[in-house]
Amino acid sequence: MNNRCTLCGSERSISFHHLIPRSCHRNKWFRKNFAKSEMKARGIDICRRCHSFLHQKFSEKHLGRELNTLDKIAQHEIIKTYLKWARKQHC
Repeated sequence: MNNRCTLCGSERSISFHHLIPRSCHRNKWFRKNFAKSEMKARGIDICRRCHSFLHQKFSEKHLGRELNTLDKIAQHEIIKTYLKWARKQHC
C-alpha cells in the first residue's frame, strides 16, 4: 500500500479502492469480461476523501464498467474538477 493517495496526493487515511467494486464480482457481465483474479487485484490506493467522493458520485456498476482504470478516472470531467479542489486542501 502506498502512503500517498494516487489521485490527490494526500497522505491521510489511505485505503484500497477496487477499480471493479466487489459488489459486481458475481455479476454476469463482469465475470464475462474480467477474470476473478483480475477483479480482486485491480485497484488503487486512495485517501478516504477521494474514496468517499467516487462512491457518492457514481454507482458501483458505473465505476466497474466505465471507470475501471486510473486513466479513465483521471480523464473524467467531474473527477478532474474534484481533484483540482482536493489537491488544494491541507490534509
